[in-house]
Amino acid sequence: MGTYRLRDVRAEAPPLGGSGSIVLNQTASKESCAMGTTETIKIKPSVCPLDCPDTCSLSVETDGERVLKVKGSKGNPYTAGVICNKVARYYPEFVHGPQRLTRPLKRVGPKGAGAFEPISWGEALDRVHDGLSRAVAEHGPQTVLPFNYAGPHGELAGGSMDRRFFHKLGASLLARGQLCAAVRGAAYESLYGSAAGMPPEQMRHSDLIIVWGNNVTVSNLHLAREIKAARDANGARLVIVDPKRTRIAEQADLFIQIRPGTDVILALALASELEQRGAHDLPFIERWVSGADAYMAEARKHTPGQVAEVCGIDRKAFDTFVSWYAAASTVGVSVGNGIERGHSGGSGIRAILALQALTGNHGRLGAGVFVKPGNAFPRTSARLQRPELVPDGTRTVNIVDVSRVLLDDTMAPPVKALFIYNHNPVATHPDQNRMRRALSQEDLFVVGCDVVMTDSMAYCDVVLPAASHFEFSDIYGSYGQNYLQRAEPVIPPVGESLPNTEIFRRLAARFGFDDPIFRESDTELMDAAFIDNDPRLGGYRPSVFPLGEARAMTTTSGAEPILCDSVTPGAASGRIELFSQDLQDRFGYGLPRFEPVERAYPLTIISPSSSRRTNATFGGCQDSSGPEQVEINPIDAAARSIASGDTLRVYNERGEVHLTAQVTDAVLPGVLYTPKGMWLASSTTGQTVNALLNADIRTDIEDGACCNEVFCEVSRVQ
Repeated sequence: MGTYRLRDVRAEAPPLGGSGSIVLNQTASKESCAMGTTETIKIKPSVCPLDCPDTCSLSVETDGERVLKVKGSKGNPYTAGVICNKVARYYPEFVHGPQRLTRPLKRVGPKGAGAFEPISWGEALDRVHDGLSRAVAEHGPQTVLPFNYAGPHGELAGGSMDRRFFHKLGASLLARGQLCAAVRGAAYESLYGSAAGMPPEQMRHSDLIIVWGNNVTVSNLHLAREIKAARDANGARLVIVDPKRTRIAEQADLFIQIRPGTDVILALALASELEQRGAHDLPFIERWVSGADAYMAEARKHTPGQVAEVCGIDRKAFDTFVSWYAAASTVGVSVGNGIERGHSGGSGIRAILALQALTGNHGRLGAGVFVKPGNAFPRTSARLQRPELVPDGTRTVNIVDVSRVLLDDTMAPPVKALFIYNHNPVATHPDQNRMRRALSQEDLFVVGCDVVMTDSMAYCDVVLPAASHFEFSDIYGSYGQNYLQRAEPVIPPVGESLPNTEIFRRLAARFGFDDPIFRESDTELMDAAFIDNDPRLGGYRPSVFPLGEARAMTTTSGAEPILCDSVTPGAASGRIELFSQDLQDRFGYGLPRFEPVERAYPLTIISPSSSRRTNATFGGCQDSSGPEQVEINPIDAAARSIASGDTLRVYNERGEVHLTAQVTDAVLPGVLYTPKGMWLASSTTGQTVNALLNADIRTDIEDGACCNEVFCEVSRVQ
């Protein structure tokens, strides 16, 4: 058998598109002049499973074999027929393009070189069994580490049969949220417990909307509609707090351009100033809030002068913000994930949320925090994932530590077998070059499973082709809205690809796991994902939930979820807790505080979401093949003789990446801005911005990744 190079093992792209008209009965026929045949085009409902808060309902145009076009559908009333450009443009290429994996592969060259040969599924499963078994025989089962994150967000594909398999195997556990979302989630839960946050549609009832660290038009598209509705109906003011003047910031009534990582200073100073102006709601605090005295003792230490000095915000803008907050009757706050990417990110989020409690902005429509509305879903994750299978004493590895752990042979036991799925760590983790060194070790057995050949799959010994979400059934909650949706396949599996659930069923059988739970069908798994007979499911079992529809997860009585009204704060006290004993005990942060990070370079580079990629998904598509841009302030550009269009060397002690300069005052002096998720081929250095990120700087709470505490220098490439 000959050796295949990376492109040889990918499916060749079939022609996309088509000229057939679509008629109202969702089926159309078109004549092929060359073949004299009739091709039937259908429109089928689906759901977008990407790591995005909106979880859009989709209409997919298909000829029965290929995804031809993807559009929004009105099945989900929140997304209401509108989808982002990247989903509309790139999904057909993602599913059928040259990157698509269609057969199992074995590595035949150096790790990372992309040299593979196709093999059968039988051989692939044997190789996985043999490689994992050898590692277990030498080091014990905890030598195996599953390495997955948030590729698809379906309840089945995201975590079901796979978790059962690794739990039964006795593999090391993985703390996944530390890469993203654990800090924001813990900050929210320190105040509100497990209670669901405000659904985004309720913000149309607000008269002041604050969007803090959330690039709405890139990362939370449908919130823009709710903001517009509030402005049209209520004359609502819009305040944007962000390090960059984003598109939504240009539409704001007030734009607060803050230095990255300093949000906690601003929020604490706001709490103090609002108190001085008599804007705290004392009856609400008495009824619903605990820890306010200790909190305010800390907040009073923060002044408008500090806000100007540390955050870079002038007094006039600060005073306007305070005045509008104090005057508003119904404030809605959206808090994005960007804030948690700094060392003081957990403190920043907690301090922002505390403003709503102190001013009594809960208990009515439009007053609340748009964070964690997905807590409303009646999930039964333990029944789906079976944590009771985990042997006592099994260790947990922080996902941010994986590259360090892989290189540490002093661990007992060392990790000598890795299974990468639903994840592209080379493109998404801090300290990219350390990750690549870790994955390059020849004594590390690496299994990969993905829809397309990614930078991470190139380091695997065995690659298993996964089906895209268009090729299997799943049911979808969301973390950014509260509508439940289900989808069935719109096309058959491409090539020999299989859904994650079937791959892990086959692996369980190959390992001799004969418990019936390893033979459960996708229908049975779907029904295990949610509470039986929960009234919010409308009398449907999850596996037969109507296609092309979405159902809002209200309270169990059917009421609109409103915190401090129909929903009680989920802490044991039944109150909103501004002092967290849990965070004090675990991390020493009972109250929020700011801690600066030492820096050895003059510039900070932040890498938020891209308009062309969802994290690293679609990073292999043609539109992401060239160099990415980096935005630089005119002051920093002039000091380095940089002009727009120049190729820049952006570097620090960990790596360097070549990016194309865009000189703009949309970013502050001292701050660079480049979208995340690029793949290695996009830069002539063979590295991306993630090579600059420090994997060992951590957040104040939850030990999370600090992807915005990145310091560097730039120069023109001569």
